Amino acid sequence: MLNKFLGKFSKDLGIDLGTSSTLVFSTEKGVVIHEPSVVAINLKTEQILAVGRDAKDMLGKTPPHIEIVKPLHKGVISDFEVTEKMLKYFIDKVHSESFTIIPRPRIVIGVPLETTEVERKAIEDAALSAGARQVFMIENPMLAALGARLPLSESVGTMIVDVGGGKTEIAVMSLSGVVTWRSLAIAGDEMNKNIIQYAKDVFSLLLGERNAEQVKMRIGNAIEQDEPLQMEMRGRDLISGLPKEIIVNDSQIREALQRSVSTIVENIKSTIETTPPELVADIYERGIVMTGGGSLLRGFDTLLSKQAQIPVRVAEDPITCVVRGAGYLLEHEELIQDLALPSSRDESA
Repeated sequence: MLNKFLGKFSKDLGIDLGTSSTLVFSTEKGVVIHEPSVVAINLKTEQILAVGRDAKDMLGKTPPHIEIVKPLHKGVISDFEVTEKMLKYFIDKVHSESFTIIPRPRIVIGVPLETTEVERKAIEDAALSAGARQVFMIENPMLAALGARLPLSESVGTMIVDVGGGKTEIAVMSLSGVVTWRSLAIAGDEMNKNIIQYAKDVFSLLLGERNAEQVKMRIGNAIEQDEPLQMEMRGRDLISGLPKEIIVNDSQIREALQRSVSTIVENIKSTIETTPPELVADIYERGIVMTGGGSLLRGFDTLLSKQAQIPVRVAEDPITCVVRGAGYLLEHEELIQDLALPSSRDESA
């Protein structure tokens, strides 16, 4: 009863709980939070020092008693307590401008396709412990399709390729359900590791994770560019142990990323091969839609279109597609019951 009363003063939220970033959608203001899924903890006092962007800025720069934790691994909770505290921080932050004493929002939250019942229960429990009064879990590709304004409930085939931080999810959907899918542990974070390994093998340079990510974002590419790109790459020389700076170009980074990009493309082609022919015909006509931060890699859509021989487009604002889909559901409640995965609380009741 108290929860329902407090709920009247709370803002319903859509949450994309990603490996790299957490995004929060408020029905009043749209996307209100877009911060890294990173938490800084003082090991002496067990207190949280920073969450999100502030914590990410500390990465690789902390003394031994401060630990930087990424509580999600490949889209799944790896540290329950830290995830709960991170969610509570974001929920409180959204409500900080209002007069709500104890926020009790309803939450629509995206979950990976491959999650087990135990993993889904961990996500649901973390959200409830963080202050939610009700949690609806929806598969990420469903939310991405809604965020891209695709006709999910119609009897037409829709193909989404969501390249996130920890996972790439490939799904063919029709009539509000996933017909065929694949989930890969190769996505944005793996591409960062590819660049780190390339710098080590080719230049004997030990590169930090943040530097690798910046290189990927600025000159990363999947096909040859019209204009050559280059930038400096700084790290530690593995031979001398001293600081070192080199200049890398886009073709070198393309070589570094080639294996990951090729694996994603091959899995997309394999998914199409197992899709019913009627849906393949729809996909051929309507094209593949790419979402997630990894879809912004230069030329990725062009390479995929050439390899799969199907039109490919990147959704508008692909990074926020999943969370905007969650926001769309909050405004269209009749769809929630059709798409929501069973709650562990319903099963145990």
